[in-house]
Amino acid sequence: MAVRAETFGRRRVRTASSWVDRHIRWLLVAPAVVLIVGLTIFPLLFSIWVSFVQFDFSISNEHPWIGIDNFKFVWQDPVWVHSLWVTGMLATALVIVELALGFMLALAMLRPFKGRRGLMVLFVVPLFISPVIVGGFFDLFLRRPFGPANWLLEGLLRHPVSIDFTIDGWWPFVSIVIADAWQWTPFMFVILLAGLAAIPDELYEATEIDGAIPRQSFFFVTLPLLTPIILIAITFRFIDAAKLFDIIYSLTRGGPGTQTYTSSYFLYQQGFQFFHLGEGTAGAWTFTIMLTFVSFWLVRRLLRPVDA
Repeated sequence: MAVRAETFGRRRVRTASSWVDRHIRWLLVAPAVVLIVGLTIFPLLFSIWVSFVQFDFSISNEHPWIGIDNFKFVWQDPVWVHSLWVTGMLATALVIVELALGFMLALAMLRPFKGRRGLMVLFVVPLFISPVIVGGFFDLFLRRPFGPANWLLEGLLRHPVSIDFTIDGWWPFVSIVIADAWQWTPFMFVILLAGLAAIPDELYEATEIDGAIPRQSFFFVTLPLLTPIILIAITFRFIDAAKLFDIIYSLTRGGPGTQTYTSSYFLYQQGFQFFHLGEGTAGAWTFTIMLTFVSFWLVRRLLRPVDA
């Protein structure tokens, strides 16, 4: 009996071992699959359900099905429509300013010189700072009467300056562009510098032999070869700039009034300040779909000349 029991135990061990060998690939990925389902797929499905029910804690704890009413309410809100215009305008302005500054910095830092490494480290440091901290820093720097911005401008312009950069006219938009450009121009700088460094020196030597001046070398050698890198940088930066929230939250809080409301700030306010979670989630899905279409359009339109 003891021998039969030992034989039976060995068979069970071999059977279990062979089952593990056959399914080892699934067993290895199972923890990752469970994590993805729990942290990604389930919240997405839950958010879809929330966008079609009355999920508003300020009204009741019940969640009746209301169909597309949340989407209708969002599009009927003039603040939402205004926030879309502000988002598009700011994203475009940010990309243009950061591309121009990053390109100039990349051209200036392309050739070795004394202190180049130290300057490159300083240029990249803003990328590692939280956007909320950047917004808070510029809020302290620009806000009247404690910020030194007006005092510095008085010394530069030689006449009294009294500007509230977070309230007066278009200055809140200028402040947002300055703060975001300070942090994200290094992103453009790093990508463009890598692209410039990848262009072979032999091409410039050939243009010099042909008698081309530096301006001609730039337009006929540098710019065409750098175009794919520029287009990729524009696409990634525009998509990220369209989600601008942190600097708005810590610098202007969407003000004055709703003047600097971006779509992300509007959705945050609807969902986490007013607790209109159904409307906020519907707006978030609407914005996600719109941004997806814009992203596909950018990729197809911007890369088509390169493929040709």
